[in-house]
Amino acid sequence: MREPPGTEIHRPEGTEGMPANLPPQYQEAEKRYREAKTPDARIEALEEMLAVMPKHKGTDKLKAELRRRIAKQKDEARTKKGGTRKGTAFSIDRQGAAQIVIAGPPNSGKSSLVAKLTNASPEVADFPGTTQVPTPGMAPWENIQFQLVDTPPLTKEYVDPLMGDLIRRADLLVLLLDLKEDPIQQLEDLLEILRSWRIFPRGHPVPGDLARPPSVKKVLLAMNKVDEEKEEEDFLTFLELTATPLPAVGISVRKERNLKEFMNRIFLLSDLVRVCTKVPGKPPDLDEPFVMPRGGTVATLAEKIHKDVARKLKVARIWGRAVRDGQMVQKDYVFEDGDVVEIHAG
Repeated sequence: MREPPGTEIHRPEGTEGMPANLPPQYQEAEKRYREAKTPDARIEALEEMLAVMPKHKGTDKLKAELRRRIAKQKDEARTKKGGTRKGTAFSIDRQGAAQIVIAGPPNSGKSSLVAKLTNASPEVADFPGTTQVPTPGMAPWENIQFQLVDTPPLTKEYVDPLMGDLIRRADLLVLLLDLKEDPIQQLEDLLEILRSWRIFPRGHPVPGDLARPPSVKKVLLAMNKVDEEKEEEDFLTFLELTATPLPAVGISVRKERNLKEFMNRIFLLSDLVRVCTKVPGKPPDLDEPFVMPRGGTVATLAEKIHKDVARKLKVARIWGRAVRDGQMVQKDYVFEDGDVVEIHAG
């Protein structure tokens, strides 16, 4: 079947013909991707392909290609003209290393968390429903920034359906629960709302009889109001009772407890690497690294810098944990987080 223009997946050398590694679910999702007519449908299919792909070194380059495709389709979805949803309050332009949507029930502390970690000033109050529209802010983490988006509360009574689109477009979803208000029921309600939008956290089963393709998302479960050691014990009991497969972290916004670990989890789940560049004879620029999907190569970085750099690329020198300082590498070298690269183009 002929693919729509711009939707071809160019599998890196060495990843073609992997019958033992790519399961039937991947093939089915790839077929839906090729047949998709809109960026949103392509994103859903690509995200499912990424979710079901086996995790081993042999698929790293294909994963990087899929992530690049997802980013491209998200850019198209944001810039496509004439859409009925363009320009709504739920259309948040992505900034920083990744876009992280913070969702949860009323009074779970979403606005307080975003206000504490970012430059945003969402309205914070003790009564439910304070946040009416999504509010983005930039949260620094080491030498990069993440965009955190505060959102209206998710309740079974009413949720703006555009919230589902916002979550689908995001790179990561954080479900923020309130330890003091029956968190088990809160989690069940939130997962039910997500299912109604065909959104499924990675690690959760996806029904095989859906009328439309699902969206499989990376989800971090954060439990707020874990203020003291007693609340930490309650949090651990919650994890034991729910047996949730989701990665989880207990935090206290009020006492600023575990907020650094919360940001660390966001970085790890975003599956990114930071690459710093240098020119010969000069120190590297460590303050403004390039941020790339894990699996990115020297050739991928050269394309991000400039098409002429990519065209003239010959070799590169790398400083990092996995290589000798200044080691010469080819354009297919896969970056590790924190690598420093000196590109030689002629």
